[in-house]
Amino acid sequence: MNLKNKDKDILNGKYGNAAKKSMEILVALGEIYGAKKLIPITSVQVAGVSYHNLGDAGLEYLEELATDGKVIVKTTLNPAGMDLINWKKLGISKDFAEKQLKVIDAFNKLGIQTTVTCTPYLVGNKPNKEDHIAWSESSAVCYANSVLGAKTNREGGPSALAAAIIGKTPEYGMHLDENRQAQVTVVTKINMTTLDDFSALGYAIGKKIENKIPYITGITNANTDQLKIFCASIATYGGTAIFHIENITPNKTK
Repeated sequence: MNLKNKDKDILNGKYGNAAKKSMEILVALGEIYGAKKLIPITSVQVAGVSYHNLGDAGLEYLEELATDGKVIVKTTLNPAGMDLINWKKLGISKDFAEKQLKVIDAFNKLGIQTTVTCTPYLVGNKPNKEDHIAWSESSAVCYANSVLGAKTNREGGPSALAAAIIGKTPEYGMHLDENRQAQVTVVTKINMTTLDDFSALGYAIGKKIENKIPYITGITNANTDQLKIFCASIATYGGTAIFHIENITPNKTK
């Protein structure tokens, strides 16, 4: 990739350990996916928050980054592995809770808003159309690309965190307009009114098209909750990070 001088300095460790490790992740991803450069981003959603998934190794990595690292763009956090307030009432073990709270503390030290939600666009992390962002969490990624018209790949937890610390992400995938075009047309012939309707439609389309990008016609109206549940369903049962609904979603497509 073509790196700017500051990016090279970060990679060489001149801006600290956390920045160096983060840049190494981004450069490796860029080389794997054939990105030509890093591009600035405006926000991040970090997944990989539960101690059940991270384990001691993940916690140690986060605490290491937190010693000299800070995020430099708005960054929110995915749900944790327990209720952070009422964990005792829910029968969570003290050992797990202590480790989980250490995970949250490390994210907090990094400057991340510990929102612990999978719908960051409802709690202040709402990018504008055409914004380049680096979000993990499949339904949030689908909502950002499709409903908001922002541009993000489906990041893993480490790559999202790296992007938050550097403020950039490799330019590939959903960041390029040619990869956001519809590949299949879906015609709906029923009156879509309830949340269950949109959930079922997301299931049906996701199972049928898998990771292809759909252009959906026949839906005359959809509110935030309906689009939110549709995103969750199609992202769960399919593999697409973006869809288009005629006259509803903002992206222009072929």
